[in-house]
Amino acid sequence: MNVVKLFEDLTFKRILSFLGPGFLVTVGFIDPGNWATNIEGGAKFGYDLLWVITLSTLMLILIQHMSAKLGIATGKSLAVNIRERFSPPVSAIIGTTIVLACVATDVAELLGGAIGFKLLFGMPLWMGALVTVFLEVFLIISQRYHRLEKIIIGFLGIIALCYVIEIGIVKPDWGLVAPALVIPKLNMSSIYIAMGILGAVVMPHNIFLHSNVIHSRKWGMNEDEKIKLLNYEKLDTFFAMGMGWIVNSSMIIVAAAVFFHNNVLVDSIEQASATLEPLAGPLAQLLFAIALVFAGVGSSITSSMAEVNVITGFLGKPEDPQTLLYKVSVFITAIPSFLIIALSLNTFKILIFSQVVLSVQLPFTLIPLLILARDRKLMGRLRSGKGEFSMAILISAIVIVLNVYLLYSTFAGGN
Repeated sequence: MNVVKLFEDLTFKRILSFLGPGFLVTVGFIDPGNWATNIEGGAKFGYDLLWVITLSTLMLILIQHMSAKLGIATGKSLAVNIRERFSPPVSAIIGTTIVLACVATDVAELLGGAIGFKLLFGMPLWMGALVTVFLEVFLIISQRYHRLEKIIIGFLGIIALCYVIEIGIVKPDWGLVAPALVIPKLNMSSIYIAMGILGAVVMPHNIFLHSNVIHSRKWGMNEDEKIKLLNYEKLDTFFAMGMGWIVNSSMIIVAAAVFFHNNVLVDSIEQASATLEPLAGPLAQLLFAIALVFAGVGSSITSSMAEVNVITGFLGKPEDPQTLLYKVSVFITAIPSFLIIALSLNTFKILIFSQVVLSVQLPFTLIPLLILARDRKLMGRLRSGKGEFSMAILISAIVIVLNVYLLYSTFAGGN
């Protein structure tokens, strides 16, 4: 498709009215797991690993685009497509693994919100987690989808603004930042963190979510409309993931400018906040806590939205907010997550365990997506071409290998 055709009818007002689905996904990959990895990477290796954020974002754009395209082509979510395309036993296995992954995701998201409320208001973790669950359930059940979409975009804007101000406070060395964003720099001591950053960006629940929320735009009934809808989706995904790239890069930049510059090693979110105040001032610490609260609550909301779609989709039930199943699905996976946090277990080990579950599940999401995206009868004109499909296979293989390596390293290291 040529450039003129791609931007046909893409008026500024129309583009603004479409922006949203990609931003819901973006909030999901600036969750506490990303915070911890980015902060540790910046604190240990300065600006050296910024290129990993750039590479991982490009990888994510392609995978999420394929997920959204599946939703546009079929009018159904990935969960529904898997249930209809694969045998009941295979569908049941995939469905079970993604529900478990959603529970693990909730642990990380709720923990992030809990830590944020603890830093901001001095709440104990269990209370912060309870507040996060309450806000999550209230916003999903009480708000119309498009209003909720705007709320999430607002959350992401606040997170980005907090980090932009923090960058202004810490005054990074832009002469070092600019080349580090695009020029790979890696050694044996930094490869583990680099792989963690790269492997953690593509999250199973986000892939399921994007294929579903793309249906919020009520058009695309014929092939021509689907092509136009796909053009809007490309812009939405690019802009949204671009903002995610800015936020994730900013985390490393701030950590490098404050912690690496002062030879301070940081290995937890709480320690980063405590160390930030004497090195960068109370405003930087406050902005850090505010951003973490919005990231925790925002990612919890999108995680629950994915859970609802997964549960209803694999059960073959309608995704109707008025039904009991929908309302139960919103918070049911948060219950074990809240209990884990309430029991005051080691937060670092909790985060590790949640990433282990996501790592194990990821192939169960990526492989069906690739099979479906290449199905000519299912996808029609939107079927993945050889170039896109080959790139997706390569990306999927890289992400899966990285996650397997991280699993091996985690257990081999005695954690």
